[in-house]
Formats: sequence, structure tokens, C-alpha cells
Amino acid sequence: MNLANCSLLNPLRPFMRPLALAALGIVSTVVAVPSDGAEPADESADQSVVFEENFENGIERWEVLDPKTWKLSKRDGSMTLEITARSSEYKPPHRSPLHIALIKDLTLESFEMTFKVKSTKDTGNHRDCCVFFNYSDNQHFYYAHLGARPDPNSGQIMVVNEAARKNLTENKNETPWDSQWHQVKVVRDAASGKIEIYFDDMSKPHMSVTDKTFTKGRIGIGSFDDLNAFDEIVIRKR
Repeated sequence: MNLANCSLLNPLRPFMRPLALAALGIVSTVVAVPSDGAEPADESADQSVVFEENFENGIERWEVLDPKTWKLSKRDGSMTLEITARSSEYKPPHRSPLHIALIKDLTLESFEMTFKVKSTKDTGNHRDCCVFFNYSDNQHFYYAHLGARPDPNSGQIMVVNEAARKNLTENKNETPWDSQWHQVKVVRDAASGKIEIYFDDMSKPHMSVTDKTFTKGRIGIGSFDDLNAFDEIVIRKR
């Protein structure tokens, strides 16, 4: 059918033509465009995400407490942030981790954090990575120590509160480090005090505790004195 010559349409005024088209069974799709010319909002976007990092644009968003022992490196085709030495010029006021990289300008109470980590040197029973949270300064923070073999100083959720780190958990689960990438998730609910740490298995916490010593602060990655590479960090506000 030639619509241009259709006797049903030609006599009609423009505002009547959509009704005639509908009567003919011809349906057109209309895409709404905001009046200001902006692109329509992506309703599928996760509005809870407050931070993402893949290190492709450097480390400008990070405060590294000892820059000499960290570097950007490419591993498996992706940029990563990597710890390069076991010793450090950073000397904490109380016994606690030596390698800390903190996100700038992000302070949260409750959150969920995921990231990828690869251990790059086998150092034995205390082979680890650490994740820091509710950090206000180097004397007040939590960290999860994902040590290979748990004991009171390894493989536990720790608190530093104007004293040497103290374990809050009595975890017995070993952390199965090897030379592969692993997935870590941290869930912090400040209202209830819940802290959950996941390692590879996202359905069951590797270790957990309830504590309300600190309820707000910064977030970071690192290790006590081991070598790791980090990538694909995502933080969601809860």
C-alpha cells in the first residue's frame, strides 16, 4: 500500500493521522528524548556503586603510605596495583600492616567491596593480603588478614585501636593461596556491627564477626608484609 496516496490519510489533518495509522494496524515506536537534549538515563545502572578502579588511568585516586614499595604493573593483559617489597619505610605507631593503599575522598559506614587479588610470592604460613576499612588514622581501623594458615595473628579480622593489632575472630579456615587470581568480598554493616569476609566462595563467609568499635572511615588494600597484585575494585554503598 502506498501510504502517501492512501485516501484514508490524505484528507486528514496531521494530528488525526496517528489515529488512522492505528486503525490500519500500523504501529510506530516512539523514543522519548529529554527536553534538555540529554541522553535517557540508563535504568539498569547500579546506583549503589560509589567507586570503581581498574588502574588503567593510574593511581591518582589512591594514597599509598609507602610509594616506594608499590607500582603499577601489567598482568594478564590488565593494569594492576602491585606491592613490590616485603619491607617498608612506613613505620606504624603500633604493630600492624606495613603496606597500605587508601582510597582518597571516600568515607563510608556500611558498604560492600569486591576485588581481585593475586599473591605473587609464597612466604609460607602467613602469606596474606589485607583489606582495610572504617579507617580514620593509623591508630584506629579494622583490617581483614587473609593469611594462609590461621593463628591469633594470621587469617583473622583485626582491630587496631591505639595498640598493637588484636584479633576479633578465632577463624580456623585456611586461605588457599596459589599463583592464581582470587576474588575477595567484604561486607560491612555499621548499624548491626556485622563484618563478613569472603574468599572465592561468595555464598559463605570465610570469616565473620560483629563489632562496633569503629563505624565510619576510609577503605584500602594491602598486606602485612607480603607481595600482591590488585585489580577490579568495586565498592557499593549499603
